[in-house]
Amino acid sequence: MSRIFLALLLLMFLEEWCIADEQTPDNELQVALDWACGRGAADCSKIQKDQSCYYPNTVRDHSSYAFNSYFQRYKRKGGSCFFNNAAMVTQVDPSKYLN
Repeated sequence: MSRIFLALLLLMFLEEWCIADEQTPDNELQVALDWACGRGAADCSKIQKDQSCYYPNTVRDHSSYAFNSYFQRYKRKGGSCFFNNAAMVTQVDPSKYLN
C-alpha cells in the first residue's frame, strides 16, 4: 500500500471534536453560540433547559456542544471549526473531562 493511502486510512479513524477555545471571552462565545444554534443549524436541543446536556450550564460548555454539533454535521461538506476564532479542534474526547 502506498504511504498516501495509509495516511488517508489513518485519518478516517481519528476522531475529532470541535470545542470552545478556553481563551475566548464568554461574550464572544455567546455570539458564536447564537450563530451555531441559529443560522448554523447545529442541533442545540440537548443544551436547552431540562435536557440531558444542559449541565454544566456555562456559555463555554454550551458553546462546545453546539460547535461540535455543527462541526460533525458539516465538516465533510466544507464546514469548519472556526467560529470567528472562538473554537478549536481536539482529538481528545471532551466528554472524558466532564465533572
